Amino acid sequence: MAALKELRVRIDSVKATRKITGAMKMVAASKLRRAQEAAEAARPYADRMARMTVSLARAARENESAPALLRGAGAEDRHLFVVATSDRGLCGGFNSAIVRAARARAAELEREGRTVALLTVGRKGREALRRDRESGIVEALEGVGARGVAFAEAAAIADNVARRFAAGEFDVCTLFYNRFVSAIRQEVTARQLVPLPVEADGGAADDGAGGAWEFEPDEETILAELLPRNMAVQVFRALLENAAGEQGARMMAMDNATRNAGDMIDRLTLTYNRSRQAAITGELIEIVSGAEAL
Repeated sequence: MAALKELRVRIDSVKATRKITGAMKMVAASKLRRAQEAAEAARPYADRMARMTVSLARAARENESAPALLRGAGAEDRHLFVVATSDRGLCGGFNSAIVRAARARAAELEREGRTVALLTVGRKGREALRRDRESGIVEALEGVGARGVAFAEAAAIADNVARRFAAGEFDVCTLFYNRFVSAIRQEVTARQLVPLPVEADGGAADDGAGGAWEFEPDEETILAELLPRNMAVQVFRALLENAAGEQGARMMAMDNATRNAGDMIDRLTLTYNRSRQAAITGELIEIVSGAEAL
C-alpha cells in the first residue's frame, strides 16, 4: 500500500505542475500578441532609420571631420559585445541560443588575437556568461523592459555604449539578440553598432544616395545627431524583438511541459491501476486460500 500512496502523491504533484504550466502558457500567449505587435510596428521605422543613416554616411565616411561613431577608432582589436537576454527563464533555448552565439564569436575573435568585453542586458545572460567569462563582463544590466520595453531604456543603453567608445574602451561594438520570426522560431542576430557598417544594408542605396542632394546643415553635423539616435533605435528594436521572442519561446516551452505532464500522468495512472489491481488480486488469493484451508 505504501507504493500506491507514493504513486497517488506523485500523480497529484504532476497534476499541480500541469496546472501551473498551463496557466503560464496562457499568460505568455496573451503577452505574445502585444509584444509581437510592438516588434512588428517598430521594424519599418528602424529599417528606414538604418537605411537613411547609411545613405548619408556613405557620402561622409571619407571625411576626416566625420563623427567617430562612423569612422571608428582606426582599429578592430578591442570588441564590446552587448548581449541582450531576458531576466526570466522557463522559455526553452531562447537565452542559451544568444549566449552560445556570443561565445562562439568571442572565441573566434580571441583566436585572432583580439580582446572581447561583455555588457549584458538581462539576468540570464549574465548568469550564463559569468561561468567562463566573468572577468570580461564590464557591466550587467537587469530589469530592462520589466514593465514593458521603453525607448528611454534603449537610449540609456546606447548612451552607455557611446560613452565607453568615447573613453576608448573598445573599437567595435556588436549587439546580440533574438529576432522574432514566429512563436516557434527566433533567429539569433548580431548587429554591429559601432562603427556604423555602411556596406551592410544594401537597401540604403534606394534612398537616393547617388542623386544630387544638398544638406543643411552639412552631412557631418547631421550625422553627429543621427548616429546616436540610430543606435538607440536599433537597441530599442532589439529589445522589442527579444520581448516578443521570449514570450513565444515561453508559450511553446510551457505547452510542451503541459503535454509532457499529461503524458506522465497517464503513465503513472496506468502504473497505479495495475499496482492496485495486483494488490487486490493478491488479497483475494489470500482470502480464497484461507477459506480453502478451513
